[in-house]
Amino acid sequence: MWELARIVFLGTMAGVLGTGAGGILLALGRRPKGSELSFWLGLSAGVMLAVVFQDLLPEALTLQGARVTFGGLVLGMCALMLLEPLVFRGRPRGLIQTGLFLGLGIAAHNFPEGLAIGAGYSASQELGFSLALALCLHNVPEGMAMAAPLLAGGAGRTQTVLWTIAAGLPMGLGALVGGLFGSLTARTLAGTLGFAAGAMLFLVFHELLPEANCLDFPYATTCGAVFGIMLGLTLLVVF
Repeated sequence: MWELARIVFLGTMAGVLGTGAGGILLALGRRPKGSELSFWLGLSAGVMLAVVFQDLLPEALTLQGARVTFGGLVLGMCALMLLEPLVFRGRPRGLIQTGLFLGLGIAAHNFPEGLAIGAGYSASQELGFSLALALCLHNVPEGMAMAAPLLAGGAGRTQTVLWTIAAGLPMGLGALVGGLFGSLTARTLAGTLGFAAGAMLFLVFHELLPEANCLDFPYATTCGAVFGIMLGLTLLVVF
């Protein structure tokens, strides 16, 4: 029982400290606007693309192949398409709603990462801790990505940090499931990773890049996206 509690605590802390730290870093500065906001939105998209194509999809394809992986990807996209009207219903579409919607995608991504922590810790404590540290660091730019549109849309700084922390909580739930079952089937894990990839791709191409391009600072968006890809790849390779 205590062992499972430690796994859940480790996964939760890795999630909330990572995304929360990203939120705090942006909340401490000025609210992004204009070309600066375009850069941050582009950077958010770049980080997500790096995670999808360097981490989520290769891992899922290695585990189970294209059929299960792409099935999960389509389900992830469809889930976000169905959730979008609920997020924006009755409200004018704005940056705060974009940030909250982005948080849903980050939460979907954090659940399979929590599974990895739980299963890794069950194999050895050292593996569980190393995975938690690496994934916590990966979550920092994702928390920044979520915080940028929230702050630009007028959300309070404390509120923004709390929302970014909330986006990390599903990692604790994933760690619980991973700790309970020890090792999941390759099909289940591949489908979950594909689902997260689909959700993130939908956010990149339906929310982040269109929102950035509407601000009419194309060079800032492009530079942000390229830098985001470089940052995401660096984190994935180093950790």
